[in-house]
Amino acid sequence: MKTLSPVDQLFLYLEKRQQPMHVAGLQLFSFPEGAGPKYVSELARSIREYSSPEPPFNQRLTRRFGQYQWMEDQQFDMDHHFRHEALPKPGRIRELLSLVSAEHSNLLDRERPLWEAHLIEGIRGRQFALYTKVHHSVVDGISAMRMGMRALSPDPEERDLPPVWAYKPKKRGRGLPSNPVDAVSSLARLTTGASRQIATVPALAREIYSVTQKAKDDPNFVSIFQAPDTILNQCITGSRRFAAQSYSLDRLKRLSGAFNCTLNDVVLSMCGHALREYLISQNALPDRPLIAMVPMSLRKDDSAGGNQIAMILANLGTHICDPANRLRVVQASVREAKKRFSQMSPEEILNFTALSMAPTGLNLLTGLAPKWRAFNVIISNVPGPREPLYWNGARLEGMYPVSIVLDRIALNMTLTSYRGQIEFGLIACRRTLPSMQRLLDYLEQSIRELEIAAGFK
Repeated sequence: MKTLSPVDQLFLYLEKRQQPMHVAGLQLFSFPEGAGPKYVSELARSIREYSSPEPPFNQRLTRRFGQYQWMEDQQFDMDHHFRHEALPKPGRIRELLSLVSAEHSNLLDRERPLWEAHLIEGIRGRQFALYTKVHHSVVDGISAMRMGMRALSPDPEERDLPPVWAYKPKKRGRGLPSNPVDAVSSLARLTTGASRQIATVPALAREIYSVTQKAKDDPNFVSIFQAPDTILNQCITGSRRFAAQSYSLDRLKRLSGAFNCTLNDVVLSMCGHALREYLISQNALPDRPLIAMVPMSLRKDDSAGGNQIAMILANLGTHICDPANRLRVVQASVREAKKRFSQMSPEEILNFTALSMAPTGLNLLTGLAPKWRAFNVIISNVPGPREPLYWNGARLEGMYPVSIVLDRIALNMTLTSYRGQIEFGLIACRRTLPSMQRLLDYLEQSIRELEIAAGFK
């Protein structure tokens, strides 16, 4: 048996009926050329043969001395974990997203290994999907996506590829944080390396003072407690709404060139526009701009070792109507945050991030300070594969992350890139944010408005 780390145990303690703590991915495939009508049924039959999963997919929870531990499940039931389903007619993407919304609302059974895989057929246009969800105590969102990629191949002729649970495990490592809990978990590390942590205090004090002063003089500058009160930051229920869409990467790159900004600046500006329009439709747009927590790599070289990650608080410019001006505010906000961290040591970056996220951590754990808010929404952007991928001859058409929402953080916007596309996966509390799927239309609208502002025809 293996005891879970304190951070992974935190994911279990935070879980409740209205707050499931699993992450997931939705992969959309097209049939191989020449495949018959029973292709998916035959695929499901072959998948069920992999009934002896590898770690961590064969591990279930137990408790000993008040701590959660992993132990091998001696009564593993493949039929519980792998399910072959069909969409109701007419089999549109709308029905697929509804199914994923319902499944993502359901808690995983803690008496069994904490994962499920759903093979879904009956989708229009000779397509099928695979929805896989795994508890966050088992794997983080980015690692889960990478595990899903391991089961795919760049060769359309390759067959007999096993499902993800049949692969030998690789050493687990935390990637880019994909939800607020990942950000807040950095608080736990403040107690380690005491001498190095104490040495950061003078620099942190100076930086916090500088941030406070700049916020007084510049209304667009992001300080630690600037996020306004919005409908995004209410208590949530257990119901979920998932929305997904793909947008052309070339269109966004063209905009980043026209405005002399990064692709991530364009994406954040799109999200700012979409949130502005959505909140207007709900008569709930605050006067002050929404603040996004954006996990961002600070790596300046090609090295692979260690984490060089910061949680940037970005001004989304939701108080600004003009798309070009909003983009400039977003760009300046991100640039200021990067400049701040470029002057800090890794320990100072970690501790400044932990202090910035402390109000969110306090609210998640106790709910005692609902008005102390560092950010309103999390927006995570993770690069994905550029070349087409296949699963037993079926071409991967799209891959959409399905993340976690929490009390007072009712919306999570996660996106990745694949084969010339930006794939948005939006997950929200269905009751807190009604008609959230409108955000997809507003994202497309934001691209068109930026193209007009750039003078494109």
